[in-house]
Formats: sequence, C-alpha cells, structure tokens
Amino acid sequence: MVRPLLNRSPMPGLGLSMGITVAMLSLVVLLPIGALLWQGASFGLSGMWGVINRERVWKALLLSFRLSFYAALFNLVFGVLLAWVLARYRFPGRRLLDAAVDLPFALPTAVAGIALTALYAPNGFFGAIFKDYGIRIAYTEWGIFIALVFVGLPFVARTVQPVVEELETEVEEASATLGASRLYTLYRVILPALLPAALTGFALSLARAVGEYGSVIFIAGNKPLATEIAPLLIVIQLEEFNYDGAASIGIAMLVISFAMLLVINLIQVWSRRRIGNV
Repeated sequence: MVRPLLNRSPMPGLGLSMGITVAMLSLVVLLPIGALLWQGASFGLSGMWGVINRERVWKALLLSFRLSFYAALFNLVFGVLLAWVLARYRFPGRRLLDAAVDLPFALPTAVAGIALTALYAPNGFFGAIFKDYGIRIAYTEWGIFIALVFVGLPFVARTVQPVVEELETEVEEASATLGASRLYTLYRVILPALLPAALTGFALSLARAVGEYGSVIFIAGNKPLATEIAPLLIVIQLEEFNYDGAASIGIAMLVISFAMLLVINLIQVWSRRRIGNV
C-alpha cells in the first residue's frame, strides 16, 4: 500500500538543508551568544551590575550607541540618495563610484582607521584644512562619527539599490500625468516602496557601527570619559584577564542592541502593513 505524500515540500533536500542551516546558525550565532550569557550568569546579576554601573562604562556605552545611531541616520539619507543616483543616472565615472561603494567591505578595518586618521589628523590633508578654521576632527567625536559613516554606508546603498532598479519609471510618469507634484510623488509613490529596504539598511548600518572597533580605535583618541568606545573597554578587560567584566559589558551591549533592532523591526512591520493597506 502506497501512502499518500501529505505536507511534503516540493523542494528536494529540505530536511538536509534545514539541518545544515540550523547547525551553522548555532555555531556562528547561537553558541557564542549562549557562551556570553553563560559567562554573565555565572558572574551573577549583582556582579554584572557592579561592572556596568560605573561612569566610565556608561559614558562609553552612551558614546558608542549615540554616534552609531547618528551615523546610521546619516547613512540612511545619504545611502538612499547614492543608491538612487547609481541606479537611475548614467554619467562618466559611474562604474568607478559604484565600485568605491564596496570599498569598506574589502578594506581591513584597521587599514581604514589608519587612513582616516592620516587624513583627518591636525597635520593631515583634510585635518589641516579644518584646523585653519579652528575645527578638530581626529581624536574627537567627529572622527568617530566619520569612521562609523565610512563602514556603514555600503549597507544602506547596497540594500536600497536593487529596489530602485526594480522600481518602474512608468509609475512616476503615471503619477505626474494625474497631476501629482514631484514632492507628492516622492512622498506617496517612491518612499513607500523604498522604506522597507531603507530600514533594513539602517538596521544593518547601526549593527555594524555599534560593534565597530578597528576603524574607530585609531581616530578616536581613546580618552576615558570623552572618546572611549564600549568595544575598547571589552578589549581592555580581556587584556587584564577579567573575563567576567568583559562579558558584563558585552551583555549590556547585546541587550541595548537587541532592543534597538526590535524597535526597527517593528517599524518595518508597520511600514509593510501600511503599504499593503494603501
């Protein structure tokens, strides 16, 4: 007797591929996070709070997340504009600009940090120009902001660019023929289509910026209570063999990052529902 095939996937190898996916996800994501939480649990809540509840740690956490959020906002606006230009216009040097967008992906973060420091230091090419106007970039929050923008911009541009390429120009032309202004077309036609991808790029840019170390460490100056980032505190704790302290700061960053990404995901769900209702 042949049993009927019920609830079988038409795709072959689903069980094997699912098993490989879960195994790789566990090795790359779940196990490291689990080990971090286990280390913190063995230290205890009171011990973790004693490490976190210090002015130096709070200042570093606030600096890291505040500048990461500002950099992600900047990348959200500029990345969407850059994706629009690359997808919609043809001009000399376009291919070179398109390739340059991926440079932060290929360039080692330490090399990027050294290059940015050389450019924006008081005796650097750009730093000397700003110095004449009494503005200091390197070894200040501005330097950290520039480094975070550099590493996060490709995430927004590369996430939005395919959506712009798939967006038909006939839709904009139809809106114009119906009497809509360019601003109305942008607000009611283009932005709703780009919003989910733009928010995804924003979340990726924010996540990259929060944990960035190599490109920031050289240009930040690492001055306690001023330009010291949270990842640097974790490295300092590890160099002192204080694994409980490093785990405590890491868990604090994990909780704050999870809360921020959860809010962004909720906004994405709301935007998709709003677009569907429209």
